[in-house]
Amino acid sequence: MPELPDVTVYIEALESRVLGHTLQRVKLLNPFILRTAVPPIASAEGKRVTEIRRVGKRIVFVLEGSLYLVLHLMIAGRLRWLEPKAKPPGRITLALLEFDNGTLAFTEAGTKRRASLHLLSSLEGLDPGGIEIFAADLAAFAQRLKSENHTLKRAL
Repeated sequence: MPELPDVTVYIEALESRVLGHTLQRVKLLNPFILRTAVPPIASAEGKRVTEIRRVGKRIVFVLEGSLYLVLHLMIAGRLRWLEPKAKPPGRITLALLEFDNGTLAFTEAGTKRRASLHLLSSLEGLDPGGIEIFAADLAAFAQRLKSENHTLKRAL
């Protein structure tokens, strides 16, 4: 499962490739990857990427027009940058995000499809999935550990 350092590396690599570029097309090769219906995924097309950020372990593409394209890699999800006209990986490719300078392939190894793609008009309802490690102080960390009876990983 990609952890925080992996997500950070993805974001850094994506910033140099897609920040400021226009998302020309979203091609869903597996319809089950898309977990939202409103706003429609086609409304992301033609929008410029203004920021790439992290919410928990999710990668968020902030698009002009107050849209947020959220990718969750889960256990086996990966991102692969393809140069223009390059052929995407075979059956493991779930979605393609096409830009003028290349394509981002969202892939997932294995047969269980846990990775997800969401298009949101607000991030308010998006659960970060735990405490924000860089924003929490020692008191917030202790409170989170004491709030429920879980394993350490699940509590965080």
